[in-house]
Amino acid sequence: MLKFKRVVVKVSGEVFSGESGFGIDVSVVEYVANELKKASDIGAEIGLVVGGGNIIRGSRVAAKGLERVNSDRLGMIATILNSISLANVFTSLNKKTVVLSSIPVEGIAEKYSVEKAMNYLEEDYIVLFAGGTGNPFFSTDTSAVLRAAEINADLVLKATKVDGIYDKDPMKYKDAVKFDEISGNEILAKNLKVMDLTAFSLSVESKIPIVVFNLMEPDSIKKVIEGERIGTFVRV
Repeated sequence: MLKFKRVVVKVSGEVFSGESGFGIDVSVVEYVANELKKASDIGAEIGLVVGGGNIIRGSRVAAKGLERVNSDRLGMIATILNSISLANVFTSLNKKTVVLSSIPVEGIAEKYSVEKAMNYLEEDYIVLFAGGTGNPFFSTDTSAVLRAAEINADLVLKATKVDGIYDKDPMKYKDAVKFDEISGNEILAKNLKVMDLTAFSLSVESKIPIVVFNLMEPDSIKKVIEGERIGTFVRV
């Protein structure tokens, strides 16, 4: 019996670059695909949002002089590239998958709609939500929570390289304290820099909890949907 039947997983684009820090590391993509397939194979309905930071980050490019709307558009395109690479691995694993893009990419991805997403999930597809929200100024964190709200997901899984939410950066401070559980409102009040604050606000409003966890721990996605407490649970 799954504790969470329908989930949206958010994976940062930086994860896909592996140790190189840029581009797409196929071995990492294969690892992520296998972790998601394990969860799907036990009956979970999986939606996925992948960032594009391994290729380009719109905000950083804008800071160097490119107009913000266009730099964000480049970021949206990067998420499509990552989604296509992941879909290719799912196909090799004989796992049904579809890329639904918020911006038109005819012949490469289908145009996103809530109805399409729901139908594909019910037919046991892993659904890749590409192109962000389709609008500039919104992060893929926000896109993940928005899609979760639209498809009535039970949970958003924020997959990172850190094992949860801390009161400060555990990579910089040895005395950083991890939260096993925290409320969305507490995150907003403490201004914790783990997920886009717009995303957290939307999760609170939509009453969709979030789990922040270490994706590189094998079986972590499967454990979360089965109800095992790992990472940090963000209650709403």
